[in-house]
Amino acid sequence: MAEQSIAGSTGMAMAADSDRSARARLVIALLCLALALCVFLSLTSGASDASAVRVIRDWLTGAVPADAAHAARDQLIVYDIRMPRVLLGVLIGAALSVSGAVMQGLFRNPLADPGLIGVSAGSSLGAVAIIVLGTTWLAPVTLAFGTLALPLAAFFGGLSVTLLLYAIATRQGRTSVATMLLAGLALAALAMALTGILIFMADDRQLRDLTFWQLGSLAGATWPKIGTVGPVIVLALAAMPFLSHGLNALALGEATAGHLGIPVQRLKYTAIVGVSAAVGASVAVSGGIGFIGIVVPHLLRLAIGPDNRYLLPASALLGASLLLLADAVARTIVAPAELPIGIVTAVAGAPFFLWILLRKRGIVDL
Repeated sequence: MAEQSIAGSTGMAMAADSDRSARARLVIALLCLALALCVFLSLTSGASDASAVRVIRDWLTGAVPADAAHAARDQLIVYDIRMPRVLLGVLIGAALSVSGAVMQGLFRNPLADPGLIGVSAGSSLGAVAIIVLGTTWLAPVTLAFGTLALPLAAFFGGLSVTLLLYAIATRQGRTSVATMLLAGLALAALAMALTGILIFMADDRQLRDLTFWQLGSLAGATWPKIGTVGPVIVLALAAMPFLSHGLNALALGEATAGHLGIPVQRLKYTAIVGVSAAVGASVAVSGGIGFIGIVVPHLLRLAIGPDNRYLLPASALLGASLLLLADAVARTIVAPAELPIGIVTAVAGAPFFLWILLRKRGIVDL
């Protein structure tokens, strides 16, 4: 009887896992369709009346437009403005969401966020330094890299904070997650303090630039910027799914994961480097975009469960879709002006984050 009971329990567990896997695959398929729809919506919406459908149709059929000047304007808007913006939105949305899922798995806390390790604060410090000191102390950097000086400075600012954090949290070849969390908060506070000093030194024009950069936007998307940060984000995103098995095991504790054969130290190092590269490169070109990294993974856990084999790719798809939707709202809600995308994500994400907190404390049960 005991053997039959064990066999029955094992069979029920396998059936439940199979049902969750099937549901996760269905959700991922639906998210692929949703992302395609969001890409189409982003290409066809905007303050201009340029028709992306007509441009793509003329390109596919090779048709010669009747109004060459009007067609050239539409091609310029679609190819050189909207397409880079859409591609950058997909990359950044996926990077922030997957990074959030990885951080939550690493810290074993659904409220963890990439900002915990100070990458965003370090990137902001680098960008603010270029904006404020780009014509004085950092003029050689601005002259050498031109328009790429700001994203490069933001990326290396985030990378520097990450390397310093890893050096602080690692002793005798082992990295303490608790020390990493506390040191990350301290380094983020220090970076924000230095950023405040630079903001105090800024003039009126620089303050305006700083305000709009910190609120986040995809308006500066260009093909050269994508060529600069795109490979970094793509490589980081390509590496993170290989962490899924280790993150699943880490949910049982570091000791248990080690007994299961997971190289825990290498897992931590790879996760931190991947998150730093993805978030640093994203913040470098878009500025501050909040709540995507928290909301998306938690929302998907409610739908498909905590299995990182499905959670990471689903996070990439949903994060990209939500950021494109937020960008479409930012471009059209006050057209022809443009609302910073960070405001849109904060307005939508902050109430959801509060709901997560209240739900975890048992105050609400919805």
